[in-house]
Amino acid sequence: MGQKTHPYGIRVGYIKPWKARWFSGKDYAKNLFEDLEIRKFLKKHMMYSGVSNIEIERSAKKLRLKIHTARPGIVIGRRGVEIDKLRSEIEKLTKSEVFIDIKEVKIPQIDAQLVAETIAQQIEKRVSFRRAMKKAVQTTIDKGAEGIKIRCKGRLGGSEIARTEGYKEGKIPLNTFRADVDYGFTEANTTYGKIGIKTWVYKGDVLLRQTAEEEEAPAGQNQEKSDKPGKDK
Repeated sequence: MGQKTHPYGIRVGYIKPWKARWFSGKDYAKNLFEDLEIRKFLKKHMMYSGVSNIEIERSAKKLRLKIHTARPGIVIGRRGVEIDKLRSEIEKLTKSEVFIDIKEVKIPQIDAQLVAETIAQQIEKRVSFRRAMKKAVQTTIDKGAEGIKIRCKGRLGGSEIARTEGYKEGKIPLNTFRADVDYGFTEANTTYGKIGIKTWVYKGDVLLRQTAEEEEAPAGQNQEKSDKPGKDK
């Protein structure tokens, strides 16, 4: 089942937040279509800005975008020129007032989406797909990831028949909910056709918070209660 379930979707509400946070009744289809158009527009216009994730929040007639990028300077531009231009173009796609927050990705080498896009760019520049995958695996492990798996599928190396090849290092616990497994997917456009690249990066376990009662109780209180002797009858 680990191969058939989306690594992010299976953890939503458990250790992962929703990427789109809003509620709607009759306008649900319209808002959903707007979200898809906004994501498509941003990925196209910021192809080389290292955008790994886009979060969307809606409230009344306001729309807030949180863009996670490895190169915030390119997105913002000199004196905020680029981000102002981006805001005006997004407002044309929607009737809402748009606010944009830029979040920097501290270590892009362990972000699954950015790793996949880096491999895709190398394949498009005619770099050997094996060399690109091996380099990505080694770099991710060196930066502190506990495990990584990469899978490429398509006409690799210009072969007549499409095939699948991959590399794995460390561990990838796909069925463990508390495991922080980041997932990324992209496509490389080559002269032979599209090559799909999937990456899984394991960053360690996320410890769940204690219950409210355990947090409020002082340390050792539960132990003291259990140690008290019962009354003699």
